[in-house]
Amino acid sequence: MTETLTDDRLLGGRVRLAQPAWGYRVAIDTVLLAAAVPARAGERVLEAGCGVGGAALCLAERIPGVAVTGVDADADLVRIAAANAEENGVAGRVSFRAGDIAPQGTGVERGTFDHAMANPPYLAAGTGRPSAEGRKAAATVEAGADLGDWIGFCLSAVRDRGSVTLVHRADRLEALLAAFAGRAGGIVVFSLWPSAAADAKRVIVTARKGSAAPTRLARGLVLHEDGGAYTDEAEAALRHGAALEI
Repeated sequence: MTETLTDDRLLGGRVRLAQPAWGYRVAIDTVLLAAAVPARAGERVLEAGCGVGGAALCLAERIPGVAVTGVDADADLVRIAAANAEENGVAGRVSFRAGDIAPQGTGVERGTFDHAMANPPYLAAGTGRPSAEGRKAAATVEAGADLGDWIGFCLSAVRDRGSVTLVHRADRLEALLAAFAGRAGGIVVFSLWPSAAADAKRVIVTARKGSAAPTRLARGLVLHEDGGAYTDEAEAALRHGAALEI
């Protein structure tokens, strides 16, 4: 049976994205993750848990010349991601492969990437109420691999002083920092505020493998004005492909 896909747009229409009509759907977290990666043209980036390739394609659109490899356990999503790369004309430098988050299971060479990025499942195993839809449950609740495993995989893939960037729930910041402890430094915590008056629900955390630099709290990003419209800075990242200043 052929899967029903929707034809969506990211970055103000510059990225075309086919994705399943049901289950987990690409949201602004994906676009902001790509906007936070400090990559440059000619560098290699790994995305763990790439899904249909939303973050990889946004990063490739923002930085012409960057090479991105996406890895996901769902082979069907990987095939959709590969088709998305072809559709957007970047298949020569954006590729996807199926495999769990373990270097030996994905063909990912240790220490060869300049950067890694991921949007891991937000809920720890045994917490919350998993969706009845299998893919959405897998994308939102840890199963088999916990947050430390995700971070360990990303760190193993990048070179010394390479960066790892994740977007996650703000209430799991303690677990994020604990997973990086002793293995990475120069950590920056960048909060995503729904509005100027609201507590942050999401954080973007970046770190450098092998660095001993101290942790820094960045000013973060306010997403919405009081009336509900995106702020100018959020609009720049979400619609126009601007990098976040982290």
